[in-house]
Amino acid sequence: MILVDLQIAARNLARHTKRNVFLGIAIASVTGLLVLLGALTAGIRTAMFESATTLMTGHVNVGGFYKITSGTGAPMVTDAAKVLERVRTHVPELDYAAGRVRGFAKAVADRSSMDVVLGGIDIVKEPQFRKVIRVLEGNLDELAKPNTILLFEDQAKRLEVKVGDAFTLVAPTQRGASNTADVRVAAIARNVGLLSAWNAFLPADTLRRFYELKQDTTGAIHLYLRDASKAGPVAARLRELLAKDGFRVMDADPQAYFMKFQKVNSEDWTGQKLDVTTWEDELSFMSWILSGVSGLTGLLIFVLLVIVVIGILNTLAIAIRERTREIGTLRAIGMQRRKVLWLFLLESLLLGVSGTAAGALIGAAIAAGLNALHLAAPEGVQMFLLQQHLTLSLHARDIAGNALFIAAVTTVASLFPAFRAARLKPVTAMHHVG
Repeated sequence: MILVDLQIAARNLARHTKRNVFLGIAIASVTGLLVLLGALTAGIRTAMFESATTLMTGHVNVGGFYKITSGTGAPMVTDAAKVLERVRTHVPELDYAAGRVRGFAKAVADRSSMDVVLGGIDIVKEPQFRKVIRVLEGNLDELAKPNTILLFEDQAKRLEVKVGDAFTLVAPTQRGASNTADVRVAAIARNVGLLSAWNAFLPADTLRRFYELKQDTTGAIHLYLRDASKAGPVAARLRELLAKDGFRVMDADPQAYFMKFQKVNSEDWTGQKLDVTTWEDELSFMSWILSGVSGLTGLLIFVLLVIVVIGILNTLAIAIRERTREIGTLRAIGMQRRKVLWLFLLESLLLGVSGTAAGALIGAAIAAGLNALHLAAPEGVQMFLLQQHLTLSLHARDIAGNALFIAAVTTVASLFPAFRAARLKPVTAMHHVG
């Protein structure tokens, strides 16, 4: 019975090919655009995740603050080996962990200076670092040598230095005394969007000496899970279990560590407190990028959907007017109102499904083509895309979800004219002229 209804609906659509083709193209266009915009948003999120979890955060982070006095806190974890031992016990999902020393300094070269966020890294123990960093000059292996530094290309241009040049880092130590260190540029890497605007990397031991830290002190322990999607539950569990182990743990606060200084320094306590965060917490200051793209996507799709819905209403209204006598005849020979309603809904559903399917395939093909072209993003846009080349992330589940959403909207939009057709009185409909 359903097959017969489908055949009837398909024939009715075919009788008004021109009108339905235009409406189908509109539905396909909206679906394709939704697929492309969704792929762009997913691509930005993927790029943000990959660069962030290499440059400044793990999937989960065990960081914290140490306060010598109640008014001065420094981003560090003391007795890091002991903390890591407990972390390994509590996180069976752990793939590997890496310690990162954290710091801030003014970089002073012969001709220029700038403020930088310093990351102390053990290049031998972090293979993921090499997968994201693209070295333009120098050798990343040189970063294993003391008193070396990795800069990004914009930083090197601003400081007017090249590989092999030396400059001075100036910063106060954790005890308040000013300290300096001469470092040599070991490598210059390609920019990685906003995240590379201020981050620079040194060997962890060099940064410890610079801040006069003990060997067993680090800035944060970055935890990389086998499944990054479990970061939230793991962080919540780890926060609870570390507190039970006797560590003082800060309350959950979804902000980057450098945004917590004012709050920490205003609190009346001394000593060590651990702070467990996820990669999303550490990137909360950049969430406006995804929010902005998602907002623009939603606004554009809303406008286009309104146009499509109006088109469906007009098309079905015209179809009902043209087929009024046909509807009256069907009702006169015994067709129930719900059957008339069903046939009109089925026509709209077929039109919506065929249009969205075509649009989804076209959108996915365009996205795949753009990825294959490896198009370079304009420099002004790279900062916001967090990627040098335009990359659209396609997921079958998201594409199917977008197509189903548009198909559902087109079907729901047909309810009013379909009800109107079903309510026509047989006698009135059969005597309709026009």
